[in-house]
Amino acid sequence: MQLNEASAINKLVSMGMDDMPVMEYSPKFCTIDPDWFKKYTVLRRKFLESLTDSIEELAFMNLPQEEFINLMMGKSMPENTSLRFRIPLVWGGELSIDNMFLCLTFPHSHNLDRFLIDQSDAKTVFLPNPKKKIYLTTHLGGGGVGGNATSDRLSESAISYINSSRGNE
Repeated sequence: MQLNEASAINKLVSMGMDDMPVMEYSPKFCTIDPDWFKKYTVLRRKFLESLTDSIEELAFMNLPQEEFINLMMGKSMPENTSLRFRIPLVWGGELSIDNMFLCLTFPHSHNLDRFLIDQSDAKTVFLPNPKKKIYLTTHLGGGGVGGNATSDRLSESAISYINSSRGNE
């Protein structure tokens, strides 16, 4: 299905992602290197470790402390989270941190799959392109006037962890 920018945004709105920016892209169908998954595994760890600049977004995911620390260390991803490519590899996307973002598997990743599959035969597609490394709808953000105690505790834990892992106690 060939969408235009307005219809792509309307489709995302209907999926509850009214704040998801899109970018126009012309797919370049290509083959993927046979060792892509090996490279992806290394890149995934680097991406997860790079999330130290996304503490605020991580706090709004309300992760248990152990899952939060494992995520920050690049060990494992929490349940119901997915790592996505902004430009899919089969459409010419690169294996790079800049081409990745983290989101909730349900409903966001599932909805984005449907969104892309609906455009699979189009000459020009509109791809999800969140501004940050982690996509959370604005419906999940904001702690109110008094702040968010979970955010504060996770921020303190994250800063302590980062400092101790760098030897800055």
